[in-house]
Amino acid sequence: MALNTIDPDHYEQQLDAKKHRLLRLFKPFEPPELEVFSSPPLHFRVRAEFRLWHQDDELFYAMFKKEQPKVPCRIEQFPIGSKCINQLMPQLLNRIKESTVLRHKLFQVEFLTTLSGQALITLIYHKKLDQHWQHQARELSQQLNVQIIGRSKKQRVVLGNDYVMETLTVANKQYQFQQVENSFTQPNAIVNQHMLSWALQHSKHIGSDLVELYCGNGNFTIVLAQNFNRVLATEISKTSVKSAHHNLELNSVENVDVVRMSSEEFSQALSGTREFRRLREVDLASYHFNTVLVDPPRAGLDEATEQLVSRFDNIIYISCNPNTLSKNLQVITKTHTIKHFALFDQFPYTDHIECGVILSKRTR
Repeated sequence: MALNTIDPDHYEQQLDAKKHRLLRLFKPFEPPELEVFSSPPLHFRVRAEFRLWHQDDELFYAMFKKEQPKVPCRIEQFPIGSKCINQLMPQLLNRIKESTVLRHKLFQVEFLTTLSGQALITLIYHKKLDQHWQHQARELSQQLNVQIIGRSKKQRVVLGNDYVMETLTVANKQYQFQQVENSFTQPNAIVNQHMLSWALQHSKHIGSDLVELYCGNGNFTIVLAQNFNRVLATEISKTSVKSAHHNLELNSVENVDVVRMSSEEFSQALSGTREFRRLREVDLASYHFNTVLVDPPRAGLDEATEQLVSRFDNIIYISCNPNTLSKNLQVITKTHTIKHFALFDQFPYTDHIECGVILSKRTR
C-alpha cells in the first residue's frame, strides 16, 4: 500500500470500484444482492510492522515499494494504523534512540493492538538478547504500558504476556479473545465485527451441527456456536488451537470441540478411510452436520476440500481472495446456490477484497 494514495475523501469511490469489480467477477453465478460493509477510512488497522532503518545517527521507521524493494520509504505517520499504533510509534522511537542497548542491531518492529486499548510490541534483532537488553526492555515496557517481546535467531524473550486481549461487539453482545503474538488475527477489527455479525445473522435458523475448517483462534467459532447444537472446529496451528481452547473457556462456550488437523485429514476421518488418535475422544458418528464454515488462506480450497464442503447442506465461505473463491464456486455451485453475498472492506486503499458467500444445497 502506498501511503500517499490514502485519501479519506476518496474512500467511497475506491470502495465502489471494488463493489463493481466483485459484481463483474461473480455475475456468472447469479448471486443475490451484494451486501457491502465499509471500513473506517482512517485508523482501521490494528496490526502493523516496520523496518527500523539506521542511517548514520538517524533512526526511522521504513517500508518498501515493490518496484524499489531496496529503497526505504521513511514513515513519519501511519494514518491507516490504529490510534494506539500512531501514539506508540514516536514514543517507542524516542526511547529506542536514547538507549544504545535497545537500538543496536534492531531491524524490525511489529505492533499488535486492540479495540480495547491493549498493545504488544515485538522488537526483532540481529544479535543475542542478553540481560542488559532484558533490563532495558522491561523498563521500556513499563514506560509505554505495553507488552514487549524480543526476537532474535533461535531466541524469543517474552516480558509480560505474549498476547493481548481483544473485546469485540457482535449483535450487542461482547466477546473476549486472546490474540497471540505472531499468530493470525484479523487486521481490521471493525470490519471483523461486521463479518461476524453477517455470519451470525444469516446462520441464525440453520440449526443442527456445524463443522468449521481453518478456525484459527476461534474468531467465528465462538460467535456462531450459539446458532448450532454442537460445533466441531479444526485448525492445523498448535498455537491457534491452544488459543481457541482458551477463548472458548473465556466466553463460556461449551458446545464446541476443537481438534488439530488439516481439512484433508478431517475429510479422511469423516469418510472413515483413516483413523486419528487426535479424534479418539470425539465421536464423529454422533454429530449431525448440516453446515460447514471455511475461511481458507488466499489459495482457497483444494480439490479435495471442494468435494468435502459440497457434501454439506449449507456452506459459509469467507474469502480473502475473490479470484480463488470464484474458482471454487465453479465446482460448488454445481450442487449449491448462493443465498447471501457480501463484501467486507478489510483492506481499504488496496486491491485486496474480503468477501463472503452462504450457499444452500439445490433442491431436486
